[in-house]
Amino acid sequence: MGASPAGTPIWADAMFNDVEGAKTFYGDVLGWTFGESSSEYGNYTQAYKNGKAVAAVVPPMPGQDGDMPSAWCLYLSSPDAAATAERIRSAGGTVLMEPMQVGDFGTMCLAQEPSGATFGVWQPGEHTGFELQGETGSYAWAEVFTREPAKADPFFTTVFGYGSKTMRDGEMDYRVFDLGADPVLGRMVMTTEDFPPEIPSYIQLYFAVDNCDKAVEAAERLGGRKVFGPMDSPFGRFAAILDPQGAAFAVIDLRTTVGDMPEFT
Repeated sequence: MGASPAGTPIWADAMFNDVEGAKTFYGDVLGWTFGESSSEYGNYTQAYKNGKAVAAVVPPMPGQDGDMPSAWCLYLSSPDAAATAERIRSAGGTVLMEPMQVGDFGTMCLAQEPSGATFGVWQPGEHTGFELQGETGSYAWAEVFTREPAKADPFFTTVFGYGSKTMRDGEMDYRVFDLGADPVLGRMVMTTEDFPPEIPSYIQLYFAVDNCDKAVEAAERLGGRKVFGPMDSPFGRFAAILDPQGAAFAVIDLRTTVGDMPEFT
């Protein structure tokens, strides 16, 4: 497998105070199974779908605030995490965790773009990222939710060399970033009508499911909360969910599409 171009979404993980609870929830909603936790790396535990690595869950590190909210983190590929960290600073972002080598697996870095959304950078070693994408139970898409697109947009194009296009829709300010071919990341503006001011900028991950409505029902049965949807779109039927520990994510049935694909310019 060739190396992913810089800026490609390559991995996702989340920190949970109750890791066993998270495993039960996502095991039911997304059909994940889990490997053995790695005590050498903070009990980092990989999730699998059909035997292929799709994400990971981890408890707080020793000394970390146990009250920190759970959240999913999207990692973007980099051939040189240290160089990417410097570009992040130069473009007005903040490096939250300096590049750190994780054994032979690779090098990670955590950062925040200027409008406040947190993301990760992953320089692959033995761990090359997602082993399954765009199929049931795996990563499908991600969107930066921001109130300040004038800060977020140039940051991502500068740091990762993305091209960008805006959706031709007078009612919605939506942009996609690409690496020369298919889009790799979306950007949505958070409106005051839909997002209370206490909700910070964030990156929402979409996981593919066979049936969006049934996934929402499973999430609610296990203590999750539906935030939005299910809603039909040309991209698939989707819904936004908060899991029982407060981590936001979305589910999407990519095969159930309604309407014409929008134009981007």
